Amino acid sequence: MSQAQLGEKLFISPQAVGKWERGESVPDIIMLNKLAKILGVDLNYFSDNSEPADVVESNTETEVLEVEVAGKPVSKPVKRTTPSWNMSMGNWTDADFSGLKNLGEKFSSSNIERCRFVGSEMAGILFKNNNIQQCDFSDSDFTDSQFQNSNLVKNNFTNSHLNQGQLNASFFSQCDFSNADLSGLSAKSSGFEKCVFTGSRLTGISFTYTYFGEITFEGNIEYCSFRKVIFQNVKLSNVFFKGNRLKRIKFIDCQADRLTYEFLKSGKADLSGIQLIS
Repeated sequence: MSQAQLGEKLFISPQAVGKWERGESVPDIIMLNKLAKILGVDLNYFSDNSEPADVVESNTETEVLEVEVAGKPVSKPVKRTTPSWNMSMGNWTDADFSGLKNLGEKFSSSNIERCRFVGSEMAGILFKNNNIQQCDFSDSDFTDSQFQNSNLVKNNFTNSHLNQGQLNASFFSQCDFSNADLSGLSAKSSGFEKCVFTGSRLTGISFTYTYFGEITFEGNIEYCSFRKVIFQNVKLSNVFFKGNRLKRIKFIDCQADRLTYEFLKSGKADLSGIQLIS
């Protein structure tokens, strides 16, 4: 494909394509997404083989290699760079970022709708001031990630790892966390409404000023910390609150099966807002 042909498909000049080839400039992330579709590759192709300065920030690591100087072995430090994407200040719709790696720490002040991030590596990433709707994050790694001042609606987090993550002033509505690992998660001034937690791992979580509305919990909630937490219109089925301080939970119009009810009773929880169901 000639520069002119590629430029025509991208609605840019052949000279702009020529600058990319000579390394004089680099395409932005939106143009990279178009290039990936035209060339039949995924975005990792560009991440693994190039280091465009305004799209990629390099994380530098030092590796010690053994080399020979005048026939004698000498240790020589060599710097390696790992590219990471900066996807802030964007408007992302209907894009497929599945399997994307090295997202780094920045994905803020963006509108993200109907995008796929299946199996992506997002450990340590910061989502700040984002609106995220109808995206598929299934099988992705969010270990040590942060969600701050973000609104998330109808997103799929099934089989994802959100362990040791932090939620601050963020609201999750109609999100699916089935079989997700949420162990060690810290949630403060956040909310969950009409979300699914079937088969989720809920161990060692800290909930502070957190709201749960119209949710069904099935499974164990073990060694979690609750402080001024509200459960409203929540159904608790076979839930084992182990090692929890239940006096700090307020239940409003909730339902619980016999097993869960007895666990709450033994933990001296206020049962006035819970209806026992068979």
